[in-house]
Amino acid sequence: MTPEQERDFEAAAFRRLLDHLSARSDVQNIDLMNLAGFCRNCLANWYREAAEEKGQPLSKDEARELIYRMPYAEWQALHQKEASPEQKIAFEQARPSDH
Repeated sequence: MTPEQERDFEAAAFRRLLDHLSARSDVQNIDLMNLAGFCRNCLANWYREAAEEKGQPLSKDEARELIYRMPYAEWQALHQKEASPEQKIAFEQARPSDH
C-alpha cells in the first residue's frame, strides 16, 4: 500500500465515522467519553491540532463545526441532553487526565 492510499483509506474511514456519529445524535458525548474515552469534541480537538501542526490555523468553533456538521451551539440545542447524575459520576471516575 502506498502512503497516499493509506491516507485516502484513513480519510474515508474518518468520514464514515463522522457519518455514523451524525446519524447517532442520540448517543451523547458523555456516553462516548464514559465508554470509549473520547467524544465528538475530542475529534474536533484532534482535527484542529493536526491542522495547526501543518500550519493551518483553525479555531475551536471551526473544528467543531467540521465534526458536528453544523455549528456546535445548534447541535447542542437540537441533540444535547442534561447528563444524569449517574453519567456525571461515571465521567468523573473514568475521566482521562487530559480532559
